[in-house]
Amino acid sequence: MKTLIMKTESREETWQLGEKLGRLVQPDMVFLLQGDLGAGKTTLTQGIAKGLDITRNVTSPTFNILKIYHGRMPLYHIDAYRMEGVSQDLGLDEFLDDDGLTVIEWSQFMPNLVPDQYLRISIHLLDGDAREFIFEAIGERYEKLLEELK
Repeated sequence: MKTLIMKTESREETWQLGEKLGRLVQPDMVFLLQGDLGAGKTTLTQGIAKGLDITRNVTSPTFNILKIYHGRMPLYHIDAYRMEGVSQDLGLDEFLDDDGLTVIEWSQFMPNLVPDQYLRISIHLLDGDAREFIFEAIGERYEKLLEELK
C-alpha cells in the first residue's frame, strides 16, 4: 500500500486537485471517498469530472444513490450514505467492471461493493476552507497513479 498526503487551502484548489486526478484516471478504476459531511467529497468529484471532460453539472447522488456522467469515459458516482444496513443486491457492482471510473462515497455502508484494488481518498477538514487528503493506493495501478499525482 502506498500513501500520499496533500493539502488544499480553498474550494478552488480542491476542485483543481480533482481535475488533475481525473486526467490521470484509467478505465475500470474505483475511488472510495471518505470524509465528514461537507468535507469536500462532491467538490473533489466535480474536479475529477472536469478532468474526464464531463461538461454536465455534477451533484451529490444522495437521493438517487447513483448518477452517471459521460465524458472521455463514464463516471459512475455512487453515494452509499443512505444504504447502511441494506442487504439487498442493487446491481451496482456491475459498474465496477465497466470501462469507466466508479467513485463511491460512504463505501463503508456497502462493503460488498469494494473491489480488491482501489484508491481510498480520506478528506479531513482543517481551518477555514483548507483540507487534507490522504490517498491510499491498494494495487499497483493505483500506486502508479499516486506517483503521477505528486
